[in-house]
Amino acid sequence: MDARQLKIEAARVALDHVETGMKLGVGSGSTAEEFVRLLAERVESGLRIEAVPTSERTAGLCVELGVPIFSLDEVPQLDLTIDGADEVDGDLQVIKGGGGALLREKIVACASDTVIVIADESKVVDVLGRFPLPIEVNVFGLTATRNAIEQAAGSLGLSGPVDLRKDRDVPFETDGGHHILDASFGRIPDAEALARALQDIPGVVEHGLFLDIVSVAIIAGSSGVRTMKNEGSQNR
Repeated sequence: MDARQLKIEAARVALDHVETGMKLGVGSGSTAEEFVRLLAERVESGLRIEAVPTSERTAGLCVELGVPIFSLDEVPQLDLTIDGADEVDGDLQVIKGGGGALLREKIVACASDTVIVIADESKVVDVLGRFPLPIEVNVFGLTATRNAIEQAAGSLGLSGPVDLRKDRDVPFETDGGHHILDASFGRIPDAEALARALQDIPGVVEHGLFLDIVSVAIIAGSSGVRTMKNEGSQNR
């Protein structure tokens, strides 16, 4: 199977967790979009859900395909969120934000009873950090914030370029009007310590480390689809 087919297969298995009447967080990115397409088919066949999208792009796709959407203010507590992942390790610690929606994705995930991520097998790693860590930052004081990130990372033995994400020739702007710094630290042996250090930097809005949030990962590979579970996540 090619990469897209793997994403579709993971999304198809995730859809089995969706029940009629659910309040459902709907993620962002290419794998999540495959899930939205399958979800729309079920909605057309009579599935009743209240979907809360994690990005404007996902919201637009839901509207286009006939999936009923609500804001998180209208539906502040969710039964389930299904989203993609840029990296996932054996403990279901996850890096997200490659598509730029990490802030809304984390808010929605933390408002959910259960979080499921869907991905192809290329996203599974032994230690987080192969994928550059997205860090959403305030536009004001960008250079000072980047310096503080580099200093905090250095204190943890991490180094590597911290690059401003670009959209063509201009800085990428998130749905919330922020910028993103992509930190290529390589292996992150203590993700919890890095998360705490980043949270202490005033210019950091949010980071792409999703720690103890994901309950289930559905991973599609050449030999089939497997399910990984994390009994210790804060969400169930």
